[in-house]
Amino acid sequence: MPFEIIRNDITKVYVDAIVNAANSSLLGGGGVDGAIHRAAGPELLEECRTLGSCETGKAKITKGYKLPAKYVIHTVGPVWQGGNNNEQELLADCYKNSLALAKEYNLESIAFPLISSGAFGYPKDKALKTAISVIGDFLLNNEMTVFLVVYDKAAFVLSEKLFSSITKYIDDKYIEEHPLDRNNRFEVRQLLNEYCLEESVLLSEEAFSPIQKRKRSLDDVVKYLEETFSQMLLRLIDEKGMTDAETYKKANIDRKLFSKIRNDINYKPSKPTAIAFAVALKLNLDETKDLLLKAGFALSRSSKFDVIIEYFIDDGNYNIFEINEALFAFDQNLLGV
Repeated sequence: MPFEIIRNDITKVYVDAIVNAANSSLLGGGGVDGAIHRAAGPELLEECRTLGSCETGKAKITKGYKLPAKYVIHTVGPVWQGGNNNEQELLADCYKNSLALAKEYNLESIAFPLISSGAFGYPKDKALKTAISVIGDFLLNNEMTVFLVVYDKAAFVLSEKLFSSITKYIDDKYIEEHPLDRNNRFEVRQLLNEYCLEESVLLSEEAFSPIQKRKRSLDDVVKYLEETFSQMLLRLIDEKGMTDAETYKKANIDRKLFSKIRNDINYKPSKPTAIAFAVALKLNLDETKDLLLKAGFALSRSSKFDVIIEYFIDDGNYNIFEINEALFAFDQNLLGV
């Protein structure tokens, strides 16, 4: 996928460039900066001496030397001073200028640490929000594989408000077992209702607590009954007035994979890929279930992954990068390839 959050040691990531959260001297330091210099070897320091200093928010590039990465892009993040000293803009500039430098050098892949979130004291949830926002905007207009590398789970913090909200939603919706209780019977009957050819057998929703009101007519359901996943996806793209590029970028899907789907009428995607397209197309819950069904999948209340997806669709939040941020925080697979 074009953008992925991973747990790893950034000095061991195989990409065209890794980003070093440097200090203004560019001569090494602690944390990520020190680790990168140690892994790259003394040649990195020697080249850095030739660059002079670097202003906050700016970026400079060197070779990677003994690192798996070909290059190191050095950027200086802001020191957190309460949020009223242009910190957010400066942090955004770190990502923007690093990505611009990678594009200038025709790099295909880049890995970032969570800049300024260590010794510089930038709150991790705010740093994460800025990183995802800038990277997401860049990828909507550019082709590049971008990794956000966190060393361990403790280094990754979802905003307290969002984490609590998702946790409550999971607690309300998630079921670990499947006793044939009232709610379970409703879900089974609801699925039957959606694809039944006889309106007369529809069960009244008023007898139960529905997950979501039905939003399609019976004609719509029957009309496209024989479509494959690929056919339905391409039809929806046209109906939404979107371009292919806009769709696969918003779905965090690689262009080559999308080409395979377009050219193979019987292509069977993975579940995260199918959901990624539903998010890109801003499908409601019913439409999402329809698209998943074409690929042989369904949403289940016994899957935290599925419940989190439902949370964001219910909330009307179709930003795939923010959804992946939440999925990562809850140890779930990410959307995309």
